[in-house]
Amino acid sequence: MLGATTWLTLATLAGLAAGFGREWLLLHDWGVGSRTDAFLVAMFLPEAARMMMASGLLNAAALPLYQSRPAEQRQAWLGAQFWHLAVVGVLLGCGLDLAAPLLARAIGPGQSAADLVRASHSLRILAWCLPGICLQALLVVPYQAHSRFLLAGMGSLLYNLPAVILLAWQRHAVDEVPLAWAFVAGSVLMMIVLLPLPCHLGWRPWHRVALRVPIRELHGRLAPLLLSAGASQGLAWLERICASYLGAGTISIVNFARKLNNLPLVALMSLNQVLLGLMGRAEQAAERRAVLARGLQLTSLLTVPAAVGMILIAPVLVHWLLPASIDPARTAGLLAWMAVTLVIGGWNAMLARYAYAHHDTTTPTRCELAGSLLNAIGLLLLPRWLGVNAIAVAALLGVMLTGSLLARRLQLGRGLQLARQWLVAAAVLGVVGWLGYAPGLIGPTAWIKAVAAGSLCLAGYALWLRPWRPPAPI
Repeated sequence: MLGATTWLTLATLAGLAAGFGREWLLLHDWGVGSRTDAFLVAMFLPEAARMMMASGLLNAAALPLYQSRPAEQRQAWLGAQFWHLAVVGVLLGCGLDLAAPLLARAIGPGQSAADLVRASHSLRILAWCLPGICLQALLVVPYQAHSRFLLAGMGSLLYNLPAVILLAWQRHAVDEVPLAWAFVAGSVLMMIVLLPLPCHLGWRPWHRVALRVPIRELHGRLAPLLLSAGASQGLAWLERICASYLGAGTISIVNFARKLNNLPLVALMSLNQVLLGLMGRAEQAAERRAVLARGLQLTSLLTVPAAVGMILIAPVLVHWLLPASIDPARTAGLLAWMAVTLVIGGWNAMLARYAYAHHDTTTPTRCELAGSLLNAIGLLLLPRWLGVNAIAVAALLGVMLTGSLLARRLQLGRGLQLARQWLVAAAVLGVVGWLGYAPGLIGPTAWIKAVAAGSLCLAGYALWLRPWRPPAPI
């Protein structure tokens, strides 16, 4: 698990670095203001589709179906899904193109009329990222099935690379139109690089294949996952609506904080993909639970020290990376709260993969919908008192409810000692947030404190959990 995760982590790290560089260049080239907000409003739906696919939405449904078929039938199945998803991507692109003015207004209603026009023009171009995004998510499946994780994890890097090059080259002179087309070029690029392996295995896209049965199977598996992912993106949409009413530049700040907070998740995203493949190949329930236990231990080992470091270093990162025109204390607080959310969200992703390996996509969906409802209520009620921090606090409440429901419905609490891990993490993060968070500390001392605390936490978790031991059946 660790070896496969390492390779996928390296590829995903490069992609997240490119995505973070894109956001940083955009803020420094255009500033934190209404123009940047307008382009981020246009990016919301294409980026939501890409993130859903990158998080394993299609892979969770398609990989078990691909692996369950004999080798001679896999290429026919891949061909059927290729044309199916190509049509879906084109139809979605047409829909976004035609409805761009209405969608821009729905995503950022607090923006001015001129900014909404600018956002709709960008969205009409960005809509054509969707065919490439859909096909790239499908072509990852044979790579995952054959344990070739490096190239499969390079989608985010290739998607962001043309835009990063354009922003770094033209700087302040870059316009919305060529920048939007750069993302379209990235979506095509990340799909093209995945063609060699399927072709080597015998797949030919021009061969006629039966479509009805494979598509019906995939739709049956995808429906609950789409409902869950749609709820998550609905929450992101509600976040963007709330941010659009909290002043110009708030959308940019929230989006930047999320990108920065996602950097520690690089190994976790890779681990999720590897874990799903290992549990899918396990024949006994005890083996799946043992793999899950090891995955949860590695998740804690990765996320809790990362969250500790992120809480302590948040003021410094905001001071160094964002323009001086924004309020650093407000953004640092948002980033610190989001760091707590990534720990529980990491556990939830592992529990959901366990259910997916049992071909159960309904239970995680129901639990996530309950958590999403609580998150939405928090977004509607909390901003009056907490301001922009309400976005992260509402998300924290939602993932806490989702995690407790998943553990109860899957009957995993006792055997995996989840309650103990949750209590230890809550104690560690609570003490660090209460005693260590200092918004005014932005010098070298802050870096030393964050690195020392994160390293100490990592060593403590490693000695406690010892995830290098062979997993024992549960």
